[in-house]
Amino acid sequence: QVQLVESGGGLVQPGGSLRLSCAASGSIFSIVVMGWYRQVPGKQRELVAVVSSGGRTNYVDSVKGRFTISGDNAKGTVSLQMNSLKPEDTAVYSCHVATLGRSYWGQGTQVTVSS
Repeated sequence: QVQLVESGGGLVQPGGSLRLSCAASGSIFSIVVMGWYRQVPGKQRELVAVVSSGGRTNYVDSVKGRFTISGDNAKGTVSLQMNSLKPEDTAVYSCHVATLGRSYWGQGTQVTVSS
């Protein structure tokens, strides 16, 4: 079974940068959209950014201008470049890949923004 494996989380000071990466352990066909979500304890999971198979991107307002998502459909990889990080960006970040018939999730990686 194909799994999504994330990397790049960690602890960073406010104003710093991190790059999250997500790669599929096998081939994923007919990708429709790839994205990143985040969740903090006691709150619902929030969509952070998505990129469609056609390259269209969309971001939650709170990260516009600071985060950039990029994806490679052929390789089944999606990345999230996070700049100017704020304490409120602290969360567990999970990648997601949706195809015509299936949905894949990563296990999540912790991002902590703190001085």
